[in-house]
Amino acid sequence: MHNIIFYLILLIPVAGFAVERYLDHLNSTMWSDVVPDRLKGICNEDEYRKSQLYHRDNNKLSLWSSVFNLAIILAVIIFGGFAFVDRLARTITEHSVLISLIFFGIIGMASDLINIPFSVYDTFVIEKKYGFNTMTIKTFIGDHVKGWFIALLIGAPVLGLITWFYYKSGSFFWLYAWGLITLFSVFINLFYSELIVPLFNKQTPLPDGSLRTRIESFALETGFKLKNIYIIDGSKRSTKANAYFSGFGPKKRIVLYDTLEKELSEEEIVAVLAHEIGHYKKKHVLQNLAASVFVTGLMLFLFSVVVNNPLLSQALGSETQGFHLGLIVFGFLYSPLSLMIGLVSNYISRKNEFEADRFVREHYKPEILAAALKKLSVKNLSNMMPHPAYVFFHYSHPPLLQRLEKLE
Repeated sequence: MHNIIFYLILLIPVAGFAVERYLDHLNSTMWSDVVPDRLKGICNEDEYRKSQLYHRDNNKLSLWSSVFNLAIILAVIIFGGFAFVDRLARTITEHSVLISLIFFGIIGMASDLINIPFSVYDTFVIEKKYGFNTMTIKTFIGDHVKGWFIALLIGAPVLGLITWFYYKSGSFFWLYAWGLITLFSVFINLFYSELIVPLFNKQTPLPDGSLRTRIESFALETGFKLKNIYIIDGSKRSTKANAYFSGFGPKKRIVLYDTLEKELSEEEIVAVLAHEIGHYKKKHVLQNLAASVFVTGLMLFLFSVVVNNPLLSQALGSETQGFHLGLIVFGFLYSPLSLMIGLVSNYISRKNEFEADRFVREHYKPEILAAALKKLSVKNLSNMMPHPAYVFFHYSHPPLLQRLEKLE
């Protein structure tokens, strides 16, 4: 039976790789040598050509990265790499929780390190080539070090507690783990902008002036209590413009990238923020959090059903059963279900985006949001005509042309 599991965990990543490559191929069939009629008036020949070249370069990098990572994963499975790391961890300590933490620490660090060259090429070659990258080597290294620090400070204790629940609570460990992850998710949603973001970026309150007055006036008109409006120094990493909404209740805040101020007029910025306010007014933030909690509970329950099966560890070449080995195998086996959940999640997300756009149409000026979306798509070299199948699998936001049609 463990042989069947072994072949499944080999087949699943290979199948996933094949699907991704086919979707990339479908996407490439949408490209053309001239600006499509539907994009005329949105971008010119040079801008359209540049966006195609940008996506082709990214696709090439994605292909090489995917091939390399697939080869590594298959080699690790076939030659017993996970079992080797498990034995290595057991030579360091006999404590079950610490064995799991050391195991995932080694796997996580190795995965990050082998992918750094691809990240470097993406940041300092492709992004620089197309005028996006503003990141220095120092910032790049600092980001990785801070990421490791966060994983050690936050990820390790959470994973350690979940592992401890497993060894102490038996088959009901998933309920305790679910409760812990739910509390953690709520905490992160509330305090992400205050605790995590400052490690990477500087946030400053939007100063008094016409832009703040416009934003506050719109918020007041729509019954949206808003005090926290911040500018973030996104330009220290990229010239791409963005804005986002975080938190809920008294902790909610709107964050504008400093690059957004350079690309859009004040009226267009208000339109973009009106869209973000629409998400909050339609309760999308809370809905997403609730959905995430539900999916996490489902995943943990399914994991609890199979985690004690020694066949999972045997499939990785280990005769010693362990929580961490079971979690690795479950991660592979859960992937198809995760894909299905992701498709539903993306569909709901695209639906929510249309609802937030409708909020702008009802409460502000849809033509201003449409103008802003066009500018941002061209500036960020977005793929404005993706293949429908690619959208179905990957897009959490509707393509530009679909949004513009709804805003008319």
